[in-house]
This record gives sequence, structure tokens and C-alpha cells, in this order.
Amino acid sequence: MSDETTALVLALATENAELRAALAEAQELLIETAVDAGEMHARLEGVQRELAVARVDRDAWMIRARPQAS
Repeated sequence: MSDETTALVLALATENAELRAALAEAQELLIETAVDAGEMHARLEGVQRELAVARVDRDAWMIRARPQAS
């Protein structure tokens, strides 16, 4: 190989290594984001259940608080 070819191969190998490192970092961030999203989804479901219970309790309280017709 000529010096020029060797330099080109080295430059491509270096760029390839940098791109692989960037890809690995992006994949790690995506995994962390997916985990965070899963946790947030679970919390949201819990809050939705609590809200449903609170609405039922509120409706029951409103029914009990209505003046009774005689």
C-alpha cells in the first residue's frame, strides 16, 4: 500500500471507531430513555387509578350532600 492509501485506511478506521462509539452512546441513552418512559408510564397509570377513585368518592359525597326531597 502507498502512504496515501495507508493514511486513507487509517482515517476511515478512525472515523469508523468514532462512529461506533457515538452509536454505542446513543444506544445507551435510548435504553435509559426507554426505562424512564416505562417508569413514567407506570406512575401515570397509578395516578389515573387514584383519580378514578377520587372521582367515585367525590360523586358519592355529592350524592350524600344533596338535600333530600321530602
